[in-house]
Amino acid sequence: MERVTKMVSERPVVIFSKSSCCMSHTIKTLFCDFGVNPAVYELDEVSRGREIEQALSRLGSSPSVPTVFIGGELVGGANQVMSLHLNRTLIPMLKKAGALWV
Repeated sequence: MERVTKMVSERPVVIFSKSSCCMSHTIKTLFCDFGVNPAVYELDEVSRGREIEQALSRLGSSPSVPTVFIGGELVGGANQVMSLHLNRTLIPMLKKAGALWV
Protein backbone atom coordinates (compact mmCIF):
# COMPACT_ATOMS: atom_id res chain seq x y z
CA MET A 1 0.00 0.00 0.00
CA GLU A 2 2.85 2.37 0.85
CA ARG A 3 4.38 1.75 -2.57
CA VAL A 4 1.13 2.69 -4.32
CA THR A 5 0.87 5.88 -2.25
CA LYS A 6 4.40 6.86 -3.26
CA MET A 7 3.78 6.06 -6.94
CA VAL A 8 0.59 8.14 -7.18
CA SER A 9 2.18 11.13 -5.47
CA GLU A 10 4.92 11.48 -8.09
CA ARG A 11 2.80 12.64 -11.06
CA PRO A 12 -0.51 14.48 -11.58
CA VAL A 13 -2.04 11.48 -13.39
CA VAL A 14 -1.15 7.86 -12.70
CA ILE A 15 -2.68 4.89 -14.49
CA PHE A 16 -2.26 1.32 -13.35
CA SER A 17 -2.81 -0.91 -16.33
CA LYS A 18 -2.10 -4.27 -17.93
CA SER A 19 -0.60 -4.38 -21.38
CA SER A 20 -3.21 -6.88 -22.60
CA CYS A 21 -6.27 -5.05 -21.26
CA CYS A 22 -8.36 -3.30 -23.92
CA MET A 23 -10.05 -0.97 -21.40
CA SER A 24 -6.65 0.06 -20.07
CA HIS A 25 -5.60 0.88 -23.63
CA THR A 26 -8.76 2.96 -24.11
CA ILE A 27 -8.17 4.99 -20.94
CA LYS A 28 -4.48 5.57 -21.75
CA THR A 29 -5.46 6.73 -25.25
CA LEU A 30 -8.10 9.10 -23.87
CA PHE A 31 -5.60 10.83 -21.60
CA CYS A 32 -2.94 11.02 -24.30
CA ASP A 33 -5.47 12.49 -26.75
CA PHE A 34 -6.12 15.25 -24.19
CA GLY A 35 -2.39 15.99 -24.13
CA VAL A 36 -1.90 14.51 -20.66
CA ASN A 37 1.33 12.65 -20.03
CA PRO A 38 0.33 10.14 -17.35
CA ALA A 39 2.65 7.83 -15.49
CA VAL A 40 1.59 4.38 -16.65
CA TYR A 41 2.47 1.26 -14.71
CA GLU A 42 1.82 -1.97 -16.59
CA LEU A 43 1.23 -4.38 -13.73
CA ASP A 44 2.00 -7.41 -15.86
CA GLU A 45 5.43 -5.95 -16.67
CA VAL A 46 6.66 -4.21 -13.49
CA SER A 47 8.30 -5.96 -10.58
CA ARG A 48 5.88 -6.76 -7.77
CA GLY A 49 2.95 -5.96 -10.06
CA ARG A 50 0.75 -8.57 -8.38
CA GLU A 51 1.33 -6.91 -4.98
CA ILE A 52 0.38 -3.52 -6.43
CA GLU A 53 -2.74 -5.04 -7.99
CA GLN A 54 -3.77 -6.47 -4.60
CA ALA A 55 -3.21 -3.09 -2.94
CA LEU A 56 -5.41 -1.42 -5.56
CA SER A 57 -8.14 -3.96 -4.83
CA ARG A 58 -7.88 -3.19 -1.12
CA LEU A 59 -8.33 0.50 -1.95
CA GLY A 60 -11.62 -0.41 -3.60
CA SER A 61 -10.66 -0.54 -7.24
CA SER A 62 -12.65 -3.32 -8.88
CA PRO A 63 -11.62 -4.49 -11.38
CA SER A 64 -8.05 -3.67 -10.45
CA VAL A 65 -7.12 -2.35 -13.92
CA PRO A 66 -7.34 0.20 -15.24
CA THR A 67 -7.09 2.26 -12.09
CA VAL A 68 -6.64 6.01 -12.42
CA PHE A 69 -5.40 8.51 -9.85
CA ILE A 70 -5.62 12.24 -10.51
CA GLY A 71 -3.88 14.64 -8.16
CA GLY A 72 -3.06 11.75 -5.86
CA GLU A 73 -6.72 10.84 -5.44
CA LEU A 74 -8.28 7.58 -6.57
CA VAL A 75 -10.71 8.28 -9.41
CA GLY A 76 -11.48 4.67 -10.21
CA GLY A 77 -11.60 2.56 -13.32
CA ALA A 78 -12.76 2.97 -16.88
CA ASN A 79 -16.43 3.48 -15.96
CA GLN A 80 -15.67 6.28 -13.53
CA VAL A 81 -13.25 8.01 -15.91
CA MET A 82 -15.72 7.84 -18.81
CA SER A 83 -18.54 9.13 -16.58
CA LEU A 84 -16.39 12.11 -15.58
CA HIS A 85 -15.57 12.72 -19.23
CA LEU A 86 -19.22 12.57 -20.33
CA ASN A 87 -20.23 14.86 -17.45
CA ARG A 88 -17.53 17.32 -18.55
CA THR A 89 -15.79 17.24 -15.19
CA LEU A 90 -12.67 15.30 -16.22
CA ILE A 91 -10.91 18.19 -17.99
CA PRO A 92 -11.38 20.63 -15.06
CA MET A 93 -10.09 17.92 -12.71
CA LEU A 94 -7.01 17.44 -14.89
CA LYS A 95 -6.39 21.19 -14.98
CA LYS A 96 -6.72 21.47 -11.21
CA ALA A 97 -4.18 18.65 -10.76
CA GLY A 98 -1.71 20.39 -13.10
CA ALA A 99 -1.94 17.74 -15.80
CA LEU A 100 -3.33 20.20 -18.39
CA TRP A 101 -2.49 23.85 -18.91
CA VAL A 102 -4.89 24.76 -21.70
